[in-house]
Amino acid sequence: MIKHTHKTRLLSYLNKYSDITTIQAIQDLGNTRLAHSIWELKNDGYEIETENVKVSTRWGTTTTVAKYTLLDTAKKRGV
Repeated sequence: MIKHTHKTRLLSYLNKYSDITTIQAIQDLGNTRLAHSIWELKNDGYEIETENVKVSTRWGTTTTVAKYTLLDTAKKRGV
C-alpha cells in the first residue's frame, strides 16, 4: 500500500498536469508548504523549473507567485 503524502500527491499532480502554482497547490492538494515539497522532489533527483508568474488577486490587482514545472526527465518517465 502506498502512503500518500504531500510529496507523492504533488508528484502525481505534476505527472498529470506538468506544472503547479502555489495557489493551485492549496486549492487542489491542500498543500500550504509547496516550496518544501518541491525541495523534497528536487532532493530525490527530479528536475523542476521555477518561474515567477503574475496572477490576479480578488482586489483586482496582480501579485507574483511561483510556478513549478516538472521537466521531462528519466525520473518523470519512470525510467
